[in-house]
Amino acid sequence: MLQGTGSDVGKSVLVAGLCRALANRGLRVLPFKPQNMSNNAAVTPEGGEIGRAQALQAIAARAPLHVDMNPVLLKPQADRTSQLIVHGKVRGTLGSGNFREGRRNLLPDVLESYRRLEAQCDLVVVEGAGSPAEINLRSGDIANMGFARAAGVPVVLVGDIDRGGVIAAVVGTRNVMDPEDAAMIRGFLINKFRGDPALFTDGYDAIAERSGWRGYGLVPWLSAAARLPSEDAVVLERGQGARPGRKLVACPILPRIANFDDLDPLRGEPEIDLAMIPPGTPIPAQASLVVLPGSKATIADLAFLREQGWDIDILAHRRRGGMVLGICGGYQMLGRTLADPRGIEGAPSQVTGLGLLEVDTEIGVVKSLEAVSGTALDEALRGYEMHMGVTDGPGCGRPFAQFDDGRSDGAISADGLVLGTYCHGFLGTPGLRKALLGRIGAQGTAFDQSHVVDTALDEIAEVLEAHVDIPGLLELARNSWR
Repeated sequence: MLQGTGSDVGKSVLVAGLCRALANRGLRVLPFKPQNMSNNAAVTPEGGEIGRAQALQAIAARAPLHVDMNPVLLKPQADRTSQLIVHGKVRGTLGSGNFREGRRNLLPDVLESYRRLEAQCDLVVVEGAGSPAEINLRSGDIANMGFARAAGVPVVLVGDIDRGGVIAAVVGTRNVMDPEDAAMIRGFLINKFRGDPALFTDGYDAIAERSGWRGYGLVPWLSAAARLPSEDAVVLERGQGARPGRKLVACPILPRIANFDDLDPLRGEPEIDLAMIPPGTPIPAQASLVVLPGSKATIADLAFLREQGWDIDILAHRRRGGMVLGICGGYQMLGRTLADPRGIEGAPSQVTGLGLLEVDTEIGVVKSLEAVSGTALDEALRGYEMHMGVTDGPGCGRPFAQFDDGRSDGAISADGLVLGTYCHGFLGTPGLRKALLGRIGAQGTAFDQSHVVDTALDEIAEVLEAHVDIPGLLELARNSWR
């Protein structure tokens, strides 16, 4: 199990890289994260959902996605409330009032999933969440030491040298932890190193001496990780303008933005600059396409959009003949009305949408989770649905997509400049992406995003083979069974 000295130290990428490296060695390996908190999720073949990072790790392991890989997923939908997903399905909500007790009660579900995975493979590589140094969260923990001790899994602690203070971070983690928890940690990895490794020899040795833990490697900065889908919105790149000869695609960063990896294929297009627009910044007037992304709390994010004045920017963009694309929650925002009569996302309410599509949405209790295929813009479409809303109205008479199962999806305005869809991931389909970009005067390319990701995983695995004591990690895993 890889745990970290803090959040965003690179645990997800390291687990993915190790899964690929071990799979390349011919081992049957599976990823596992007991509890994840993210609004970026993926649909599994059995119709459940797991965190995007675990989906990536499954791809790295060359294994089918399964809900057991991430048995507990928390999807924040308000400041103090998260939707609770257990074994891929909605089980209710967790809030500040019931968080500790509710989480503690989920440990049997977590162990059940872990044991099933363990029985199917040679090795499970587990990712922790946050840090075991957050001892204020230890009671009822199922994500770090609570799981490690219950399952008997040895831990390697990951420190991020790029943010500074890594010696104190690793040694300090040991010092604040309960001794029985600290005994589960058998070693450390230092991640995100830039420069000459010889310059950190003394620091590396100091960590080993002061912690009593064995070092398993000094991992250099993994530039290939930039080509992988990210799970955490804090890493979203921000940009403002298009370079000469490129078209600008602008996407506002909403507080509860979800599945923003939908946009990853645009980053690889040579004629496109993707700008993620932070709060307090107007949507650039030179944008050729404005994308409203998915949201875990659509009504709240629509209110935030208006607070930022982005609705004015979008309507002005529309009057200038600009194109607008709404995906999932963004599609709902583009309609005439958006209603939540049962209070699924918060207090029961109904609000006015942006009015760019003649559709109305009601948020319901049934969550649609499935892979889809069909046609859109006269091109093949592949993607997945993940939403709780039902949308209808005259605009649906001009659908964005026709699925192979006979259903239609989304809506397109009469002039073809406003498009809305519930389909995530469709920009990864080369022909459809080219057709969409052609509408803003850009020449799209035919690269396959899945190939980009797969190549990046192989590059990361190669680096880890060179800089991590993988035989030592395998021996650690073997010893845990004795």
